[in-house]
Amino acid sequence: MLDEILLMDVIAGADEPGDRRPVAGRLMPGKIPPPGLFDDFLPAAWECIVILATQEAQSLDGPIPGARSNEVMDRSVPDPVRVAALEQAITDLHHAIAGIAASWGTNAPAPAAPPAAAPVVRGAVGLRISVVIPLYNGARFIAAALDSVLGQTMPPAEIIVVDDGSTDDGPAIVARLAETHPITLLRKANGGQSSARNFGIARSSGTHIALLDQDDIWYPEHLEQLSRPFLRPTERDLGWVYSNLDEIEEDGSMRARACLRLGRSPHPKRDLWQCLRHDMFVLPSASLIARTAFDAVGGFDETLSGYEDDDLFLRLFRAGYASVYLRKALSQWRIHFASSSYSPRMMQSRMRYFRKLIAQFPDDPRRRNYYVRDILALRFLENTLPEYLIALRSHDDTAARLGADGLALVTRHNKVSIRLLFGALRPVLRRPALARLLLPFTVGLRPFLRAVLASDSPHG
Repeated sequence: MLDEILLMDVIAGADEPGDRRPVAGRLMPGKIPPPGLFDDFLPAAWECIVILATQEAQSLDGPIPGARSNEVMDRSVPDPVRVAALEQAITDLHHAIAGIAASWGTNAPAPAAPPAAAPVVRGAVGLRISVVIPLYNGARFIAAALDSVLGQTMPPAEIIVVDDGSTDDGPAIVARLAETHPITLLRKANGGQSSARNFGIARSSGTHIALLDQDDIWYPEHLEQLSRPFLRPTERDLGWVYSNLDEIEEDGSMRARACLRLGRSPHPKRDLWQCLRHDMFVLPSASLIARTAFDAVGGFDETLSGYEDDDLFLRLFRAGYASVYLRKALSQWRIHFASSSYSPRMMQSRMRYFRKLIAQFPDDPRRRNYYVRDILALRFLENTLPEYLIALRSHDDTAARLGADGLALVTRHNKVSIRLLFGALRPVLRRPALARLLLPFTVGLRPFLRAVLASDSPHG
């Protein structure tokens, strides 16, 4: 901004550098302009003005060049108002330069406004965001989710709710809200979250996709802040922006603020090992995805109804798309046992994803890459074993048998020590009633398991 002040001082002949009075009040009739002012300097000045205005629009922050009385534009003002203000500022500066030319009595015409100026500014704030919400028996939470979308400081272009075969009052709640708000309700047979999301995105028109689960909530500035990195130039294609999030209980009470800082998964993702060693924890409700990137990798894998988000963002990473992580929590993630994170379908999908990963990243002794043995098998053992124990304690025998099958699969790919341990336990693990008798003894096994897992992990 200092360059702009000095530039206007030179043009207008200010007595003191930094004099920010309106240009018309600082003109000095009769002052001799520097040689070549109108041939070289004013066109360059105009170019600087356009660049400054565009940069301010892209950052959506700070003063706009030419804003009267040092006016600072409020970032919460809707986009059309910001665009109009910027266009007016550019017009005022154009007229000011023309006034300078007239006051010096020159016959040189004022520089014409470059036709590319307005489109550059308008394009910088021209994201068209489509919100897609999959709905399945979410009557308890869907109204709060939609209220958080309707309360955004940067309103989306469209809101699409996909009823994935609900049997409760959720669709009726959405239909009532759609009578007074710009909400589109689509219906389809039950096929899982991946299917519902793909269905809604295929029928959307936005340049960017914002996903929201039915039981999660956005903070008011969610879309505005996630969109900002897309407005800045980037050396590589920016595929998605995601943020931290707060974890809440089923009743909405706070459990952990900025909960991603508490996990072991690093952010942002910089290498393949970071994407594979732990669950990625790039949550759809905390993400804004470029439609071109989403389409390029084929959208969600509809065979997955759990880990479909890890699968999508891993494919985006492997395709070379860049990402930006915002440390501030911009949404609330509701954790409860009725959610898809704790369902038999999730357990089955986890094993399906494990099979997909070991097929994509097999061990390669020649290159000394042991993705399955040293990374994937350990990761999925750490996820599967606790859920198996939870199923036993809650007397959910169906989930316990699924967990036992999952343990058999993942331990088959682990190192010898783990294979031997779980191989000996396999006949018991598949019989929940018998396995529950051994639960008191699992406390004594924990130090052993921790030692085995620590020694087997090449990265700790």
